[in-house]
Amino acid sequence: MPGDEPIRVAVLDDYQRAAAGLVDWAALGPEVAVDFLDRPVPPDEAAERLAPYAVLCLMRERMPLPAGLIAALPNLRLVVFTGARTHSIAFEALARAGITACHTRAGEGSIATAELAFALILACARHLPREFAAMREGRWQETIGTGLDGRTLGLLGLGRIGSRMAAIGAAFGMVPIAWSPNLTPERAQAGGAALVSREALFRASDVLSLHMVLSPATRGIVGAAELGLMRPEAILINTSRGPLVEEAALIEALRGGRLAAAGLDVYDHEPLPPDHPLRGLPNAVLTPHLGYVTQATYRMFYEDTVEAIAAWRRGAPVRVVAPP
Repeated sequence: MPGDEPIRVAVLDDYQRAAAGLVDWAALGPEVAVDFLDRPVPPDEAAERLAPYAVLCLMRERMPLPAGLIAALPNLRLVVFTGARTHSIAFEALARAGITACHTRAGEGSIATAELAFALILACARHLPREFAAMREGRWQETIGTGLDGRTLGLLGLGRIGSRMAAIGAAFGMVPIAWSPNLTPERAQAGGAALVSREALFRASDVLSLHMVLSPATRGIVGAAELGLMRPEAILINTSRGPLVEEAALIEALRGGRLAAAGLDVYDHEPLPPDHPLRGLPNAVLTPHLGYVTQATYRMFYEDTVEAIAAWRRGAPVRVVAPP
């Protein structure tokens, strides 16, 4: 698109209304009009509401961009998504339509996610949400917590985040064990954990933390059978992707006391509906997908987004994603 042609840009799912203040969007020039949308666009309204825009800026996987929606956006010329990869965009449909897709750098997401995962472990083990609420209401000491020293930290997945979790767990005196389909003893040792069998991971873990990519092979990898192997006093942590766990089975296990607690940052449907049953469970510690949400990561995301738009307008796009 010529550099002097007016264009409209939509920055989607700016939940915290942070995008405008983190970078200088005006540097794109007076021909570029940027709209910041702080609420999710309902799927049945997406085609109409996004039709005027030449550029869509997506935050991770908050807003899906399927082929049908792409076909309904005649003015779309550029998509910029934050992070290094996503499964929520139909890249082949973008390529067929001649629409460029660019990504940003990943930021400190793996570090921040591991930190949040361990915060959830502590919150579950020491019943922090309940005690926070009790203190605000004038009450005192209602629960008895569980220490972590000497406990077994099970890691379902031992990549960058899983390995960092192993190091943090070891610093707390925990014993890290791990399993994933292709994990070898040598790689497990390098990641700071001992390789165990799949069944042993569920049976032995005092805390089980999930760190796997969502794919057809891993969807529902933790179901009723796996939850049934876990100890009643065990804690499950998921900061990866909601559908790794069969949601109905998890709710049933928490309700029935067959699992002590779950710390969840990700869900099957996001944002989590206000009336979702997970919100009403006292042994579910919930955060709204905050794993990668830090000042440094957001600043990098939006700096790279502005850079990508400017480079595309010059005819030399950066970090271009090829269709699969």
